[in-house]
Amino acid sequence: MATPAKTPAAPDAAAKNSTFPMLVLLAGWLVPGLGHVLVGKKIRALLLFVSILGMYLIGLSLAGKVYQPNTGDILDILGFVGQLGMGLLYVIARVFSLGATSAVNTLADYGTKALVIAGLLNLISAVDAHSLANGRKASY
Repeated sequence: MATPAKTPAAPDAAAKNSTFPMLVLLAGWLVPGLGHVLVGKKIRALLLFVSILGMYLIGLSLAGKVYQPNTGDILDILGFVGQLGMGLLYVIARVFSLGATSAVNTLADYGTKALVIAGLLNLISAVDAHSLANGRKASY
């Protein structure tokens, strides 16, 4: 008894499958939760969006420092990389001069930490959406 031969996937489907996870990663980085919307996880996307936006707004309301890329201090560079993870939220903060240029008190330092954590959480969520799109992570 012969087993049926498997037919190869169409070239267009293979090309779409290889670019879709990268699109999900980029979208999830730019807008918190958008990567999860693209893979069909709308509740998770809403929770991530609210959490990241909430930390962003708390950080700004506490006059947290928004790091700039041109300083030479290693802690400023790491803070910048962490905040860059916020995607478009970081761009909005820079364009509209939101946040402080330096943390002047304890609350401002907490605000700075909230902004960095928002960026890092957004990076983690974008990678999570990418893993869901690749099929490397089980979808529950």
